[in-house]
Amino acid sequence: MLNPDVAIEIFNALRNIGVELAIDDFGTGYSSLSYLKLLPIQRLKLDRTFVKDIETDPNDAAICSATIALAHALGIEVVAEGVETEAQRDYLLRREADLMQGFLFAKPMPAEAVPVFLNSLRAV
Repeated sequence: MLNPDVAIEIFNALRNIGVELAIDDFGTGYSSLSYLKLLPIQRLKLDRTFVKDIETDPNDAAICSATIALAHALGIEVVAEGVETEAQRDYLLRREADLMQGFLFAKPMPAEAVPVFLNSLRAV
C-alpha cells in the first residue's frame, strides 16, 4: 500500500476477473477504515486480538460488534479469527459474524489430514 492508487487499480483488475479479496487482521497494523471504502474487498477478517477477550472486555466486545455492523452495512462479509470458546462463538453468532475460524473448530493440520477431518464431520 505504498502507492494506494496503483494498489487500488490492481485490486480492481483482480476483482474484475473474479478474484475475491479480503483484509486480514483488520483493526491492527496498517489496516484502516479508509481501505473499506477504497478497496474492492468482499471479506474482512476481524483480528483475534479483539475476539480473544469479548467475554470479559466490554471494549473488545464493542469493537467486534461495531466492526461486524460496519462491514455488513458496506456489504462486506466478516470472518472472526481466533474463536476458541463456545461463549465467543455464541457472541459472534448473535452479532451475525458470517464465518469463524479458530481452535474451537479445529487445530492446524497438515493438508493430507483435511479430507479425513471433513469426512468425520459428515458422520456427525
